[in-house]
Amino acid sequence: MKLRTILASLAVVLIGCAQAQPRDDVLLEMQQAFRQGNKARLAQLLPQAQGHALEPWAAYWELRARLDTAPPAEVQQFFQRYAGTYQEDRLRNDWLLMLGQQRRWELFAQEYPKFRMKDDREVRCYALLVQALNDANSVPAVSEDVRRNWLAQREADDGCTVAAASLMGKGRLTQADAWRKARQSIEANRPRAAAAALEMVKPDALPLLNELNANPAKFLSDKVVAASRVRRELVGLALIKLATSDVDAAAAQLENKWGPQVHPEERDWIWGVIGRVAAQRLLPEANNYFSRIQRDKHLNDELLGWKVRAALRAPKGVDWRNVHEAVDAMSDEGKADPTWTYWKARALLAGQRPSEAHRAEAVKLLESIGSSKGFYEQLALEELGHKITAPAKPAPLTEDEKRAARQDPGLNRALYAIALGLRSEGTREWNYTTNLHKPGGMSDRELLAAAQYACDREVWDRCINTSERTRAEVDVEQRYPTPFRDSVVRRSREINLDPAYVYGLIRQESRFIMDARSHVGASGLMQVMPATARWTANKLGMRDFTVDRLTERDTNIAIGTGYLKLVLDDFAGSMPLAAAAYNAGPSRPRAWRNGPVMEGAAWAENVPFQETRDYVKKVLANTTLYAAMLTGQPQSLKARLGTIAPREAAQPAPNGDLP
Repeated sequence: MKLRTILASLAVVLIGCAQAQPRDDVLLEMQQAFRQGNKARLAQLLPQAQGHALEPWAAYWELRARLDTAPPAEVQQFFQRYAGTYQEDRLRNDWLLMLGQQRRWELFAQEYPKFRMKDDREVRCYALLVQALNDANSVPAVSEDVRRNWLAQREADDGCTVAAASLMGKGRLTQADAWRKARQSIEANRPRAAAAALEMVKPDALPLLNELNANPAKFLSDKVVAASRVRRELVGLALIKLATSDVDAAAAQLENKWGPQVHPEERDWIWGVIGRVAAQRLLPEANNYFSRIQRDKHLNDELLGWKVRAALRAPKGVDWRNVHEAVDAMSDEGKADPTWTYWKARALLAGQRPSEAHRAEAVKLLESIGSSKGFYEQLALEELGHKITAPAKPAPLTEDEKRAARQDPGLNRALYAIALGLRSEGTREWNYTTNLHKPGGMSDRELLAAAQYACDREVWDRCINTSERTRAEVDVEQRYPTPFRDSVVRRSREINLDPAYVYGLIRQESRFIMDARSHVGASGLMQVMPATARWTANKLGMRDFTVDRLTERDTNIAIGTGYLKLVLDDFAGSMPLAAAAYNAGPSRPRAWRNGPVMEGAAWAENVPFQETRDYVKKVLANTTLYAAMLTGQPQSLKARLGTIAPREAAQPAPNGDLP
């Protein structure tokens, strides 16, 4: 559908008639002025945006740019004029943050109940603090909520930090909480957050924190004993910091010198950090480090997850005991993650003769997650003896359901913004409308109708993401669309590449957005880097190729599939290795495959980079479902994962210049 036609039709829906619209370029210019912080230009352009379908965005940008000086009455006028819109709630979020930072608690308390999104952790912490200040009886419940939010934040924001400090002053949070926060922050290389935590319990120790951050090895060499609680905790922080740069030295220091001097909980945490760093570097000692932990309950879910990964990669074969113990020690939320549900079930079934009780528990766990919708869900189905098939389609949408989606102002503003080139703004407004505008978000049928509206407009990323939110009803054709089918299938078959694998990769790379561009410069459907595209074009003999053609559909498909085929051949047909290479470059999976022979699922779970780890799993799960759709035949994810082992000496040498 032509852009002009899309904009015109959406404008008619939004303003109720086909009258002339203010120029679209005014909105584009205002977006740029907002990003540049140009308040004067925003004020100058705002009158020209009146009556435009996206006027709420124009008004939001102009007022947000000067929110720190705007009188409350003007803010309230904005809320009234644009009541019910994403922009109203977005500005309320911004204003609540400002009120919290200015400690204007009375006004904050008046405004917070009107906030619909309630998805901002810092605003939530401010609200909890206000609740504690106004209602002494709520302090115990509030304290646990603050603790959870504070420990979950990566950087030190004002809201959760001030709430934690206030409740610590009331004795509702403890020194142990502050030191735990400091340990987590040092481990994540967040010195500002660590300093904020330390300031609550021992502000005069901040110079020592700076010292150990600068040179943990020297700090440890200068300390003979950890005589006090503060010294002991600082030694622990130094060992954690040292582990991030020299894991062997940290392990030796903990084992030979500091182990007996630190508290058991702290010692277990440090071994957990040492194990995590070793596991991320695929060191064979990782599982052994985790085995030195006395109580897994001293670790958080992230460290316990790395204990599972290290056990899956143990040099002498999977250490199923460590897998089982680690998952059992996780929080209820951690245990509910399909990743750990699956591996606990596998641990229960391990060994030559699992007990009937273990077998029954494993089957129950697998049945709780088994479905066709994701990586571990598909693997669970296969463990239960089923193949992967495409789910049956739900009942067709009624005309009333379709009409409600087509007439929704938020959805139409979002589609208009995306069509105009304001993709970030359009995506946020779409997500708000489907997920947050009303408590609990849209119903399944409303989500299916909204997804179909996006599909019909060929806004494939919103089509997929919206359909994925349904709970009981699954429309596989929305979740796994096949745009450009003739081009993808024809090109794939020409070079002996599985079309399902290509579709699985495109779905993950770009969500079928033609002009998608990553922050590192990858372009088009298959997100190809310019240098990679030039190299591949030369290999394929495409003499007329220029980088500006990467956003052309057929050119991008030809280059992307050509490169994928070269990578797949380089890894002897291994789909997991090739997917990792497509995402992270071929040199990394060449190194990652070294070590013990592993089943593909365990290898994928041990990919050190979270982005690539998730990418490999999603591409392979996508591929399996697409294969079921394209062939109409049951499929196996396990067969595609195969076994991962070091490259054999007899295998052909890798293509050394493969970018």
